[in-house]
Amino acid sequence: MIYKFKSKAAGDLVMTEPVGAQVLKAAGREPSAQGIFEAAQLRVAIGAIEAAIQADEAARAQAEAEARAAGHTPPPRPAVGLRQRAWPLVEMMKRAQAADQSIVWGV
Repeated sequence: MIYKFKSKAAGDLVMTEPVGAQVLKAAGREPSAQGIFEAAQLRVAIGAIEAAIQADEAARAQAEAEARAAGHTPPPRPAVGLRQRAWPLVEMMKRAQAADQSIVWGV
């Protein structure tokens, strides 16, 4: 499945299913084939994604510190983290919020 996010405030954004589902979960939504972020909901969704990014980075830093303390090699970092995956949608959300527009997908 492909997620195609649309808003009158920004160009369309396409994400593959695993990435789109991860970002929607970070925004506090259950992944679904269709949905909408109303303009009034965007501030909360942006905050939720930013909190999820912070938690992801803190967990990774803790895992690396624990591995070093135990004398092990730290786990490899993924080539693309949640911050990079979520950035396009967060930018779309910020533009939509500024323009008082909603974001839809699957319609």
